[in-house]
Amino acid sequence: MKILIVSDTHGREENLKKALSKTGPIDHLIHLGDVEGSEEYISSLTDAEVSMVAGNNDWYSALPKEEIVTLGKYRALLTHGHRYCVGMGHDGLREQAVLKKVDIVMYGHTHYPCLEQKEGLTILNPGSLSLPRQDGHRPSYILMEIDREGIAHFNICYLGEKRLHLLW
Repeated sequence: MKILIVSDTHGREENLKKALSKTGPIDHLIHLGDVEGSEEYISSLTDAEVSMVAGNNDWYSALPKEEIVTLGKYRALLTHGHRYCVGMGHDGLREQAVLKKVDIVMYGHTHYPCLEQKEGLTILNPGSLSLPRQDGHRPSYILMEIDREGIAHFNICYLGEKRLHLLW
């Protein structure tokens, strides 16, 4: 199973189209908010299942604020993150993970890619495809693949190269 995880496109989908082209066929597209009115257009870019949540810039969106999805044997909480003060750390996300009994928390908002695995919990942020803020300002996304044994693999990808691989 191949899952493309993106966030913070802010109505600029050109790099999303590039990421979709680079990853090839996917089974699920997850967008973690700040789509700014592009929900239908983003959904039209793939035949895969699409999950999206609203970000702090999605004022008039009917998207849910959060969603829990099942990806293989994993339960994942999708959130934009701004309601959990993610700019100051992951404590609020960890608390929600325990309360909601999830294995993975996916968030956006900061425009910085992040992949952290600790005490059986994976917390990830794909960064931003349109307005990256990390050193080098390279558009980023995460590719999650669940292998035949049901094990999730995560790669932070930058348009142009892969950077970090973690196995869980």
